[in-house]
Amino acid sequence: MAQTQPPFLTKPLKIALIGNPNVGKTTIFNQLTGLNQKIGNYPGVTVDKKTGAMIYQEQVYHIIDLPGTYSLYPNSEDEIIAHRVLNQLSEIEKPDFALMIIDSVQLSRGLFLATQLIDLGLNLAIALNMADMAEKSQLEIKTYELFKQLGVPILQTDARHLKGMDQIKELIHQQNFTNPGPFIEAKEFLDNSQLQDVKEYFELSNDYQAYQILRFGLKDKGLSEEKRSWIRKKLETLTINLEAAQLEETKIRYKRITEVIEKVLVKKSHQEVGSAPLDKIFLHPVLGYLVFGGILLLIFQAIFAWASVPMDLIDGFFADLGAWLSSTLPAGPISDLLSEGVIPGIGGVVIFIPQIALLFGFLAILEDTGYMSRVVFLMDRWMRPFGLHGKSIVPLVSGVACAIPGVMAARNIGNWKEKIITIMVTPLMSCSARLPVYIILIGLVVPDEAIFGIFNLQALTLLALYLLGVIGVLVTAFGLKSILKTSEKSFLMVELPSYRTPRWKDVLLTMYYKSRTFVTEAGKVILAISIILWILGSYGPPSQMDAVREIQEQKLAAASSEEQIAEIEAETSSLLLENSFIGILGRGIEPVIKPLGYDWKIGIALIASFAAREVFVSTIATIYSIGGDVEDDLTIREKLDTQINSNTGEKTFNKPTAFSLMVFYVFAMQCMSTLAIVYRETKGWKWPLIQTVYMTALAYFAALLTYNIFS
Repeated sequence: MAQTQPPFLTKPLKIALIGNPNVGKTTIFNQLTGLNQKIGNYPGVTVDKKTGAMIYQEQVYHIIDLPGTYSLYPNSEDEIIAHRVLNQLSEIEKPDFALMIIDSVQLSRGLFLATQLIDLGLNLAIALNMADMAEKSQLEIKTYELFKQLGVPILQTDARHLKGMDQIKELIHQQNFTNPGPFIEAKEFLDNSQLQDVKEYFELSNDYQAYQILRFGLKDKGLSEEKRSWIRKKLETLTINLEAAQLEETKIRYKRITEVIEKVLVKKSHQEVGSAPLDKIFLHPVLGYLVFGGILLLIFQAIFAWASVPMDLIDGFFADLGAWLSSTLPAGPISDLLSEGVIPGIGGVVIFIPQIALLFGFLAILEDTGYMSRVVFLMDRWMRPFGLHGKSIVPLVSGVACAIPGVMAARNIGNWKEKIITIMVTPLMSCSARLPVYIILIGLVVPDEAIFGIFNLQALTLLALYLLGVIGVLVTAFGLKSILKTSEKSFLMVELPSYRTPRWKDVLLTMYYKSRTFVTEAGKVILAISIILWILGSYGPPSQMDAVREIQEQKLAAASSEEQIAEIEAETSSLLLENSFIGILGRGIEPVIKPLGYDWKIGIALIASFAAREVFVSTIATIYSIGGDVEDDLTIREKLDTQINSNTGEKTFNKPTAFSLMVFYVFAMQCMSTLAIVYRETKGWKWPLIQTVYMTALAYFAALLTYNIFS
């Protein structure tokens, strides 16, 4: 019975949320905790740890959002973490109670994990989520009968529409969790007498928990080496076959679950409902790929068409702001720093907020509607010949937004070889940080025209660049497949959830938070680099800078017209920039990049963008602001379009150079944050260094080929 007046808690209780993927667990977590959330890492691993504080009736409860898993048979790192926490081996993460979230439409699959949790001896309650989807599917669950069969409290919820949230809060507050005793006994599928010393060593009282530790404990690197060594020695002396025991357990468990389902589940209608008709199109061997390609084209078309107006407004605003500061503030270093360094640098990033917000918004819609899971299933047969997994599509598509979450998403791939290959090629997907580079260069050399009156040429060019990245992914993955060796075999198990209407509030929040993160994280780097670039571009060896000024002053003294004075002043600005510290550095690398069509100014931008790719545009804007008249109101595009390459006498950003630069950025590894994540995920510098070398070489030779083709 639930307590009507639970005692005041001196120490917050820990409640673990557990469930299969795509059952609404994270939605419930967000509803319970609101903004009181923290993201960290579990000790010793790289899996994200999401914890939050639920405040209810003046008491605080700690909610732990565990990674989704289908069973307590762990393969991926995410599943191993769920296994560790639920087996209560970590005192730090040990939960007081567990709340199991089950998809009401997929009751049988959810009950498999739920009954395992019961057998572990956890204090458990169950929330049957997505009640609305069950109703649409003509399914009725007899909750009281299910309670009698399992012996744990049962709630029905619809987290998307906030139904049942108050009941969950009250259940937690009343501590209404029960431990009903085993669903099946361990002795039914193995000789439990051999578990006695396991129970003694780990101080356990539960046979099933001892079996779980013996069967899967070596996969948990969070266990001390002493305990892992003990498990190894124990496994050597076993006379029972643990794999056979697992198969027998699965058979017995599903047989009992089927008996429960027959008693609690009522199908009101046998009509085909839900996703089947749409899946005939989206999973069709031909139409499915055409639809996916069409969706991608629509996304890129929208990025240009819908965002052009706010982009132009932002571009003009920062151009006007720079000119206003230059004319308003007293002449001096501070005025020059703001107008030539800070404003162009920040403007070079803020201008791309509309495109980035749209990109993240479309990805959120694809995920929320259930379509992304179909893409995983659809792409699996094409991924495997290249050494990738169907689940690789999630990191790769995530990489379109940002390589960092893409690399981290590869944790869900259980096979080591496929996981490493996915991590190594994900940065080749054109991320949102490349988008500013693509857009500014496409706008300079590709006409804003429509083909057949429908398809915008600039949008098609952007799509081609993204497809080039995909080709790079597949070719590189195929090469790594031949190099890396492993005896592991992998299989695809992916849920095809019912189609749902997107939660527009969540989509808008995703667009806001992801865009804000992009700007704030990039802004820190850009502001620092803009200031450094302005200093390096405004100062140089005193002897050289003084010599330039002296010669130019003599020319000014001899000038006889205002036009001559203006030409000499422009020449002075260019010579000072060339003899500055940044000019010296640019001249130093110019011989290496000259075959690609780049001058020393572009070389400086390439170096600066190794910190973050999006810095390229702000660097170029800063450099050309330093070398020109800042009192004009030219936008970034207009300013770049007027630049002349001193080596060739042609426009700096002509077609060969612009396309060469775009191709370079398709393949180049220019993101220190991504390298740091790869280091963390692979636990060493070997793979990040290999990644940097091969991607830089690939970028250089691809850009060289592109420049020669367009020349």
